[in-house]
Amino acid sequence: MKKIIFKILAHLNKLLLPSYTKQQLDLAKASKLQLAIIGWRYFVTKNVIN
Repeated sequence: MKKIIFKILAHLNKLLLPSYTKQQLDLAKASKLQLAIIGWRYFVTKNVIN
């Protein structure tokens, strides 16, 4: 059940949130909001894989 929820969240992240990798964002220059989005995407991706 938990894994299904995270798969849905990962799909929504891909559709709704910006991809900073494609924009070649420098993490040292990222704003707090951008870092929060990166952290959220990492958290969801980590839970989908495990």
